[in-house]
Amino acid sequence: MTEEPNQHAEATIEHVRETYAALRTEIAKVIVGQDEVVEQILTCIFCSGHALVVGVPGLAKTLLISTIARTMSLDFSRIQFTPDLMPSDITGTEVIEEDRTTGHRALRFVHGPIFANVILADEINRTPPKTQAALLESMQERQVTVGGVRHELPEPFFVLATQNPLEQEGTYPLPEAQLDRFMFQTLIKYPTEAEELEVMRRSAKKADVTINRVVSPEDISRVTAAIRRVPISDEVMRYALRLVRATRVGEGNPETPQIVSDYVSWGAGPRASEYMILGAKARAMFSGATHATPDHIREVAVPVLRHRVLLNFNAEADQVTTEDVIRGLLAGVGVEESASAVRAQMDDAFG
Repeated sequence: MTEEPNQHAEATIEHVRETYAALRTEIAKVIVGQDEVVEQILTCIFCSGHALVVGVPGLAKTLLISTIARTMSLDFSRIQFTPDLMPSDITGTEVIEEDRTTGHRALRFVHGPIFANVILADEINRTPPKTQAALLESMQERQVTVGGVRHELPEPFFVLATQNPLEQEGTYPLPEAQLDRFMFQTLIKYPTEAEELEVMRRSAKKADVTINRVVSPEDISRVTAAIRRVPISDEVMRYALRLVRATRVGEGNPETPQIVSDYVSWGAGPRASEYMILGAKARAMFSGATHATPDHIREVAVPVLRHRVLLNFNAEADQVTTEDVIRGLLAGVGVEESASAVRAQMDDAFG
């Protein structure tokens, strides 16, 4: 799939849709259902973001991420997080190397598994915070610092982490600073009866499936650049901003719904606004739209806010979940009246 640098917007949208469709076709050879989960992970990848996939054991979280990596011509590395995993096991370490001819000794940095394009951080919450923190710099700065020397990570670079629910034994909650670095938190739910039956049929046959590599690093760069160029009006951006700011209690925001005031102890930060806009642009291109709308904002609001809104004790006592709060937020914060007029103007300009 190639695209001329100066090609018009319609061809760019078509290129993105073709790339997205080709990926979905290859992934469906292995993964049954989970359409929304696949779409959210691909959204993160094409927005240069990281994804945290949460679900109970046995729902093919690892298989899903490894299958996505196989569809791309990228270096893939899997890190199994365990309680005894050390930070150097992820980033790498310095070793003493001796030149046999001169006898000179020098330190040489040996790259760890983090030096790859796609990192599968499997069961990331099975390791203590000390080791979890080893990912912080790499996820934000795309680099690793060892012995005062910075080592650049390859581009593109994505961390796709899996996590078991925290109520299970032997898990460590991720620090809020690290959670905030994930663009989306995606929940994998149990398959439907029909999907589970299809899984059983495929498992019984055990047929070899050939996964074709349909996306190159250049394709990802072109799609990412195209997504960032998607038009979005100030009113739509203000809508995303108002949604995020309404999660912050104690600021006297008149738009804060009562459910937020009652059950939220800490709201989302500025990264939520940035990722909400970027995710909405990606959804627009995947659907063939010429610009991002409030509907696209609402589509990505839950995975963006799910891990950034911290609930208080009242929520636990009343059995209110984060998704309940976000749904109340979406119902309580409306789009400005002027947004519909601007949307009509953009439809005329770009439609």
